[in-house]
Amino acid sequence: MGDRYSEVFPAKAGQLACGEWLLRELEPGARVLDIGCGTGDPTIRQLGAGGLRVTGVDLSDGMLQLARRTAPEAAAYHRMDMYDLFTPRAERAWGAPELGPQGAGGFAAATAFFSLILLPQGEISIVLGRVRQLLRPGGLLALGMVEADLDHASLPFLGHEIRISGYLREELHQTLSRAGYTVEAASGHPYAPASTTLPPEEQLFVCCRRTD
Repeated sequence: MGDRYSEVFPAKAGQLACGEWLLRELEPGARVLDIGCGTGDPTIRQLGAGGLRVTGVDLSDGMLQLARRTAPEAAAYHRMDMYDLFTPRAERAWGAPELGPQGAGGFAAATAFFSLILLPQGEISIVLGRVRQLLRPGGLLALGMVEADLDHASLPFLGHEIRISGYLREELHQTLSRAGYTVEAASGHPYAPASTTLPPEEQLFVCCRRTD
């Protein structure tokens, strides 16, 4: 699905605005973890061009190949399951010790744009807590989610069945608070995916800070 993903989701205004927030808040050379980096466009391209050091993580070899072509010099890339972040499996199974317990506090910020929606809600909460451990005190999190009351629901997407989770806005804020984040800004963007049978959706973009 990687080759067609950008066709389906061409509008990136909310994601780019989150990237601008990170560029304003972070010092040059700060390390950022992009969870589910996909094709690398626009986040890795934007943050790399702004002088940040990005580490991109994705489970899809196809997506990582596209990301390496999109932004070859902007990031280090790792193939791994985001559920294994901040666990011993980061090193043992994926060869990325800096993304396991050894990497505690090593990142100034993390991004996760429409990657956590692929997990059940219970696993989303776990991953948010693990990402928090990888962030330095006061570290930032920029998050893109779908506003919907869904928990690992099956939906058709580009000729495949995928499972999607979402939250209503207040519920998402509560989930982030329980995981150890303070929401600093949030916005909603109505959006109709192009070239798919998926219905129009409300995209949520949230800018958070690690609560210490």
